[in-house]
Order: sequence, then C-alpha cells, then structure tokens
Amino acid sequence: MMGDQQETLILRDVLIPGGRVADITIRDGLVLHIGAAGRGDVEIFCQDTTVLPAGTDLHVHMRDGVQKFKETWESGTKSAIAGGVTAVVDQPNTIPPLISPDLVRDRVFLAASQAYCRFAINGAVTGDSDLTGMYRAGVFAFGETFAGPSSYGEAVDFEVLSKTMKQISSWNGIMTIHAEQVTEGTDDSLTRHDALRSVSGEVQTVQDVLNLNSSQCNLHFCHLSSAQAIQSVPVGTATVEVTPHHLFLSKDTFSPDDPRGKVNPPLRSEKTRKEVFSCWDRIDVIGSDHAPHSIEDKDQSFEKAPSGIPGVETMIPLLMGWMVEKKITIPEIIQKTSTNPSEMLGLSPAGFLPGNRADFAIYPEDCTTIHADSLHSRAKWTPFEGMKAIFPEITILRGAIVFDGGEFIQPDLSSSRCDIHQTSLADDPGLSLWIPGRGYTLEKPI
Repeated sequence: MMGDQQETLILRDVLIPGGRVADITIRDGLVLHIGAAGRGDVEIFCQDTTVLPAGTDLHVHMRDGVQKFKETWESGTKSAIAGGVTAVVDQPNTIPPLISPDLVRDRVFLAASQAYCRFAINGAVTGDSDLTGMYRAGVFAFGETFAGPSSYGEAVDFEVLSKTMKQISSWNGIMTIHAEQVTEGTDDSLTRHDALRSVSGEVQTVQDVLNLNSSQCNLHFCHLSSAQAIQSVPVGTATVEVTPHHLFLSKDTFSPDDPRGKVNPPLRSEKTRKEVFSCWDRIDVIGSDHAPHSIEDKDQSFEKAPSGIPGVETMIPLLMGWMVEKKITIPEIIQKTSTNPSEMLGLSPAGFLPGNRADFAIYPEDCTTIHADSLHSRAKWTPFEGMKAIFPEITILRGAIVFDGGEFIQPDLSSSRCDIHQTSLADDPGLSLWIPGRGYTLEKPI
C-alpha cells in the first residue's frame, strides 16, 4: 500500500465466462476496468488458467480457544485462501457456545487477530440466547440451529424455534437450520449412524420447520443430505445448502466402522449420493461444513469419535475437478460458491464487472491428486484423499495477492477503507476483515 491507494493490479488475458478474453484492472480492492489495460504495478499473466471470483463459504467451524489443537483462525483461514475462498462464516457451537454479545465480541477479536480472509460470525440459538444483544453485536445469522443434537450443539424444541423465528423475522434476519432427528441406539458404524440420523428424519424436520414458519423468517437449510429433503423445500421458501462430502462421498467410500467418515448429517448410500447430485439445479449454495478434528480424535472407536470432517480447502478444487469431467460448468460453480453466498452475506459480488469486489482465485488447467500432507488445516487428514481436484495457484483478496505458489501473504490492513455495506468500522483497520451483520448498525462500533 502507498498512502491510502493500493497498487494497480492487472490480470492479463483472462478468459471471462461467455468466451471473451480481456484484461482486468484492479485498484483499491475493486475491479476498475475490463478490457485492454496499460501497465500495472503488478501484473499476472492468466493464459492457460481459469480465473474465478473467490468463494464465500457460509459454513465453517474454525474451532480455536480450547480446541485450537483441531484448528485456529490462522490455520483455518489459510486453508480457506489456499482453496480459493476469501470469506467464511463461523458457526456458533464453539466452547462455550456464542449465546451473548460479549461472547460474540470475544470471538470477533480472536478471529481478527489471526485471520487471512474475511469472516463473519453466527449467533447460537438456545433457550438462553440473548438474540437482541447478539444481533446488535453484529452476528450475520442465527444458527446453525439444531433440531437434533450434534457435536457441541444443543437441540432446541419447537416452542423455542417458533418464538425465535418470529423475533428474527422482525429484523428481516436469517436463521440457519440443522435439520435432523436423532433416534436412540448404539452408534458403532457408518450404517448405524445413517440409520440413527435417518433421511426420513431429515425430511420430517424440514417439513416441520417450514410449517412452523408462520412469520416467514428467512430460512437457510444447512447441509441437506438427501434428494427427498432438498425436494421438500419449495423454491422461494428457503435456501438450500449441500456440502462437498454429501456430493462426493458415501458411507460406501469407507470401511463400515471408519470414524473418518462420521459426520452429521451422515454420509448416505452411494445411491443417495447420486440422487443428491441429481438435484444440482435446486442447490443454492455449496458450503463446506468445515469441521476439523485431530487424527487422534478420529482414531478413537466409532462411538467415541466426534462427528465432522475438514473441507474448506478442498471444496472448490473438487468442484473444479468435476468441471474438467464436464459434470458441472464454471458459471454454476461461481453461482453456488460465490455469487449466491455473497449475496446472502451482504457482500458486493466478486466478479467480472467494473465496481465488483476484487477477490479472485487463479486455477491451472490440470488436475492434481488430493493429499493431506499438502493441505493446511491442523486436522492433518482429509476424507478426500486421492481424489482429483484443481487447487488455485494464486488467491487475491481486496485486490492484493494473499496466496501465491504455496506462500501466504498476510493481508495489509494499513488502509482503513471498508468495502462492505457497513461503514461503522472505517476507523478500525484491525477489524477490517470482519463482516458484521446488518443489525450492527443499531449500535456504536464494537
């Protein structure tokens, strides 16, 4: 940075969706011009690459605190930008859960002290949550709200759920739903895990939540794992998120008692996995549900091992592998990993128009093979080991290179410029990567 103005970055010979090849001129964190460009302070030649607007991942668990052996904000956000993601939304089932404005503020400052990309924080929904206080403290959304118990997540009854929907609806806020029913029984294999957290229970929960929503609260269903559940959400009533692991993995991928395949909602049969992909056009958002656990945690017996798998770094690279196989298209990847989630988050779109946010990832042409030892999460393992993917060579955040050939560059926060819809943070560059929710404008800066 020089003064308050960034250097000019030129992306040369970018193949823009639709077939046009053009230069992209970037300055002050925004796309300035599309077309033939003069000299820039920094130039990147993009022939034989794919340039994508960077991803926004609405569903991560960045751990830290007492769980920093699983992940920290530094390792988790490095993992994100190494996977072409420049904005993440952290879920509130932390230890302790985020149920008060003070806990939200503590989480924001912890993240801000380490983050390599933009971040937002969600607030937890429990019987004891201070919803108003958290809304004013800047949470993006409320949830994931657990209809059934999950890792570090307390299930809420329908009375609390209905009351909470009405309150959030009065603010035009967002509630995210973890739709599961959990049956009692011995949970000692992937097959039993699937049966105890069944597809029918997921579908019933989706329908029950929709029926409860008399206030027309903005609902987002997280990580739906079956075609039946996806199809039970009428278009326009809620947004639908699916994870890479429910698109790429099934319980048949693993040995029957392998805890590395244990996740909530469960991995289903290969038949169900294929049916989920058949609903591709109905899926609004691909979210990683990045939920890292250490190898030691996962190497316990199936019953004792925690649910959850890492995924923020592999999310878009796996989709790029499918693009090479012509299963999906570049515009579809952009829509589901960048445009739609950014719109939900209140971020201006990253993209190929003047004025767009200058967050990009540059991918080579050739696939590689996923190996845990090349990833950056503290989990140090991946369920996608050996699968084909394309990882970005370069990631750009706010018009500056933050990842290049395996090397990380800490974002320069010396400029106080704020390029999101709030302006209350403009005088605090230390928080400039935080994306506060819409309610934050009701209260003076954090």
